[in-house]
Amino acid sequence: MNIFKHRHFKHEIIIWAVRWYCKYGISYRDLEEMLCERGVDVDHSTIYRWVICYAPKLLDKLKWYWKPTLGYSWRVDETYVKVKGKWAYLYRALDREGNTVDFYLSPTRNSKAAKRFLNKALSSIPSSSHPKAINTDQNPAYGKAIAEMKEDGKCSLELQHGQIKYLNNIIESDHGKLKRSIKPTLGFKSMKTAYATIKGFELMRMFKKGRFDLWKYGQGIQGEIRIITDNLLAC
Repeated sequence: MNIFKHRHFKHEIIIWAVRWYCKYGISYRDLEEMLCERGVDVDHSTIYRWVICYAPKLLDKLKWYWKPTLGYSWRVDETYVKVKGKWAYLYRALDREGNTVDFYLSPTRNSKAAKRFLNKALSSIPSSSHPKAINTDQNPAYGKAIAEMKEDGKCSLELQHGQIKYLNNIIESDHGKLKRSIKPTLGFKSMKTAYATIKGFELMRMFKKGRFDLWKYGQGIQGEIRIITDNLLAC
């Protein structure tokens, strides 16, 4: 299946635009001008549709590259994202090395949302890769969610839940770096488009963290472009 079929632009241009937007934290209008300088006349609304369409596909296609294979302890926290003028909550999990494990956008911040996120994160990887411990902030929703998951058999009864503040410094710092990419959006129009766009931002953060270095074969930025292009063309 060719996911670029019926597009009015070559796939190289579309991949170029999606990658730049998700990696460099620029507005759609700025990217429109940058592409125009390079002889590509495309409207910012078209670039927006490209990002919404292709960023989630690329994240899913590259899943086997970035999903954890070792049961390191996790750092779990949520940060705020503005959607349609209201705050939504981006739940995120990193391992102790700072590598992204999973994320989830929710309109609510409670034990149900925390449980949905943790279930999503754990079910996306084999049980052999599940963490031995999860560290969170003092939000009581996490403790309740983990207790319910143990009762439901969704996680190991031996899973430890810690609330040690300094251990979550690594994810707090990572929130800030991610939100520098989100800031130029000036808020999202809907939960669907917000989640789709954030998938692209999170993926490019993973490239910056070196999660794909092994498959770049020492080619640097060209290796990154090759991985993205080859996997999208294979969709």
